[in-house]
Amino acid sequence: MFRVFFSSLIILFFLDFDPIKSIENKVSIKIHKDNRCLISNGIPDHQTGKFPNKGNPHSITEQNIYLCVPIKGSFSGKITPITSTMGFALNGILYRPNTAGYWDPSSKRGHSRNGNKNWRLNIFGTKGKLGLDNNNAHVGPNGLYHYHGIAKSLLNNQKGSLIGYAGDGFEIHYVGNKVSSAWKLKKGLRINGPGGKYDGTYNEDYVFVKDSGNLDECNGGFLNSKYIYYLTDEYPFVPRCLKGNVSKDFNNRRD
Repeated sequence: MFRVFFSSLIILFFLDFDPIKSIENKVSIKIHKDNRCLISNGIPDHQTGKFPNKGNPHSITEQNIYLCVPIKGSFSGKITPITSTMGFALNGILYRPNTAGYWDPSSKRGHSRNGNKNWRLNIFGTKGKLGLDNNNAHVGPNGLYHYHGIAKSLLNNQKGSLIGYAGDGFEIHYVGNKVSSAWKLKKGLRINGPGGKYDGTYNEDYVFVKDSGNLDECNGGFLNSKYIYYLTDEYPFVPRCLKGNVSKDFNNRRD
């Protein structure tokens, strides 16, 4: 009887035990030669949503993140689309704007990793937002907790608008509605792919309209004569491209 009771206590303990609560945020940003380097365990310094959840089947796990970016960003003369990580927040959490989901009419959810690559899912236009928590973050298959938009909890600890650094070394800022994106929702109906109205479900539902906002196609602009990137409350939320010389540590499957 005692053995059964004791076993039940163990089961209840593990059912109620959230391992993420026992792991503290560990982050260090140091200067090494001409680089600014991030060392992080990928655990945020704020509360997260509950993972796994209905829209996200993954659990947060401690990471071993080491990334370096140039101390001083410099323009490359070209635009580099983001395929993975755009940058990192001051608390050591990575910014990842895109999803790994594409339009797939054969999938029960209507999208999958193996879907049509011409129609990438926009996480903020998706029902349930793929399990995003209140800080616009969720978890990848490898347990990496990452931001898809501005994290309100991150702002609570900030004295200014600086919230991180991009993969090319330029700063990342958030100033709310003081800046506006020039990416606009297309009008009318999609002429191919999933069909239907342009409603923001896919990245391709948006088009860059120069001078319709005060930011460029990479959500960048100037602050005190210095080029920086902005996170915005409207699409693209996190920049989808970089204009500088991107660190080899970024924008690949290893980052």
